[in-house]
Amino acid sequence: MRVISPGFLTTVQDAGRPGYAHLGVSASGAADQLSLRLGNLLVGNPAHSAALEMTLVGGVFEFESPCMVALTGSDFGATLDGREVPLWHSVYVAAGQVLRCGPTKRGARCYVCIRGGIDVPAVLGSASTHVATSLGGFGGRALKAGDVLLCKTLQEKPSHVPQRVKRIVLDRIAFREKIRVIAGPQIDLFPEGVRSLFTSSQYRVTEEADRMGLRLSGPPLRGPGAHDILTEGVPLGAIQVPRDGEPIILFVEHQTTGGYPKIATVISTDIHAVGQLRPRDTVTFEFVSVEQAVRLLAQLEALITTGSLEPA
Repeated sequence: MRVISPGFLTTVQDAGRPGYAHLGVSASGAADQLSLRLGNLLVGNPAHSAALEMTLVGGVFEFESPCMVALTGSDFGATLDGREVPLWHSVYVAAGQVLRCGPTKRGARCYVCIRGGIDVPAVLGSASTHVATSLGGFGGRALKAGDVLLCKTLQEKPSHVPQRVKRIVLDRIAFREKIRVIAGPQIDLFPEGVRSLFTSSQYRVTEEADRMGLRLSGPPLRGPGAHDILTEGVPLGAIQVPRDGEPIILFVEHQTTGGYPKIATVISTDIHAVGQLRPRDTVTFEFVSVEQAVRLLAQLEALITTGSLEPA
C-alpha cells in the first residue's frame, strides 16, 4: 500500500507493548483498542495485528495488490475509487484502487485494518508507534507521502463472504459523553464536595490533547489536601489533578510516573471512548465500584467473543 497523502497524523498501531512501565516505556498502541480489535476480526486477523490509525484528518492510499480491508472507529467519509466505503464492514480491494479518507465527521480516530496486518519490525514485542519517543511503527514516525507499507501473508484463506459488526455491538460501544471511572488512589485528598463537583460538572477537552494525555477545562478541583505527592507509578486512564485544579486524563503514551494526586481512573470498558475525544468535545464522569467495572468488562468481552460479526 502506497501513501499518497498521510493525513494529519497517521501511524501504525497494534495492541501495544505492555510490561515495560518499570523501564519508563508506556504501552502505546491503538488509542481505540476496541475499534482496532473489531477491524482485525472483520478481515480475519489476530486481534493484536498492526493497522493504520488516522487522527482527525485521514489520508489517501493506493493499493498495489488485491486485499481485504475494514474501516472502523470514527467516520472519515472514506471512498474507494469514488465509491463510499461503509464503516464496520469488510470489503475487497483490487490492485490499483485508491482509498481516500477526509476529515472526521465525529470522533477522533479511524482505523484501516488490512488482511494479514501491516508488516513492520517489532520493538519490545510490538509494532505500535510511540510518537513521543520515535519508537516502533514505520521508522518510529507518522507516515509521509511516498511511504510503501507491506502486509503479512496469512496461511488461512479469507472468507469470501463480506462481514459486518452486529448492530448490538455497535450500540454498546457507541460514543458516550459520560465516562465511567473508579476511585483514584488519592481520592481521600479531595473532600466530598470536590468529588461531587467532579461528577456533576461538564468538562471540555482543550487543544492540549494528544496520545500522551487530554487536558480538560472546567470547574477546578481543589481541596486542602490536594497538593503534589511523592512521584509514583501511574496507569493508563489515570485522572491527575495538577495545582490549577483542571484534570488531565493520562492516555496511551503517558509518562509512567507522576507526582500529581489522582482523583479517579477511567475503567477499561470506557478507555476506547477517551480515544475518540476531540478538542472542544465535552465529557462528564460517573463513579462506579471496582466490582461494577470488572462486571462491565466481562459483559463487553462476552459480547465480542460470542459472535460480534454477521454476513454483510
